Amino acid sequence: MVKLIIVVLALAFYAMWQLMNVYNLSRKMKGTLSENSTVKDNELQGKLFVVYFAAFFAFVAWQLIEYGPRLLPESASEHGKITDWLMNLNLIIIAIPFVITHLFLAFFTWKYSGKNGQKAVFYSHNNKLEMIWTIVPAIVLTVIIAYGIKSWNTITALPTEGMQEIELYAQQFNWTARYAGADNKLGPNNYLKIEGANELGILMDSTTSQDDKIVKGEMHIPVGVPVNFKMRSRDVIHSAYMPHFRSQMNCVPGMSTQMHFTPTITTAQMQAKLKNPKFKYVLLCAKICGSSHWNMQMDIVVDTPTDYKKWLAEQKTLAETLLAPAPADSAVVVAAK
Repeated sequence: MVKLIIVVLALAFYAMWQLMNVYNLSRKMKGTLSENSTVKDNELQGKLFVVYFAAFFAFVAWQLIEYGPRLLPESASEHGKITDWLMNLNLIIIAIPFVITHLFLAFFTWKYSGKNGQKAVFYSHNNKLEMIWTIVPAIVLTVIIAYGIKSWNTITALPTEGMQEIELYAQQFNWTARYAGADNKLGPNNYLKIEGANELGILMDSTTSQDDKIVKGEMHIPVGVPVNFKMRSRDVIHSAYMPHFRSQMNCVPGMSTQMHFTPTITTAQMQAKLKNPKFKYVLLCAKICGSSHWNMQMDIVVDTPTDYKKWLAEQKTLAETLLAPAPADSAVVVAAK
């Protein structure tokens, strides 16, 4: 199929080339073929420019209407609204000069197309214009940078109290979430302790570790409560990406990273908004980490504080799983015949 498409395209280009040769030959026979463009050619090119830009802006407008709402899902965190506002501000600031300059380009191409006896003015320098298009962009960029720094400081500032600590542990090709227990402190870890059931290398001789809780497949977080994610990786660089919360942070082997946000919309509320009872927030890996990178994801459920506490209370602690005594082997009695 691909070869057939290539052959068809090649034949189409060849046919166009032959048509151009026939057209030039006919003009040569009529004596109208010239290396220099005519006034008629210039006027045609000017009109075509106007038509092209009209079609171009219509296409851009259609794309914004059709695909604009699909760029990102609705923000479901406090700092997600700040991020979206900053991104939209940048898009508007970029779009205004983009539209104005292209409108001028189309207008000037049509209005001042080449005519006999008309010579273009050579305008070499204007200090006033130089000042305008230097100072105005500098002021705009200063405002964007200042607001960006303010937004970044707001996003990265850790709450002083009431924050839920959760560790995200990345490995090819799954996520593991570890919740701090009643003390709201995650126990220490060491990669040298990774063995058997202790796949996160938790130091179980620490009292802060024994009440931690580990979950896989689906994690829960409370709405309206700041959640701080501490991240590690076992093998390669992964990237924890939660699009609905506008949060992304690399998980790097040998070091710990962190990010935090405050959820604002529960899963049930988002399901009602989208009219999709199967909707769930998702944690993705945004780094190409291997052959099954595409499938490295974890569902996120945003609960009310009451439902979250109930769910968390149902999860087993590490003391109950890793330190629980192994069941005694049952004796096998073989009856002699």
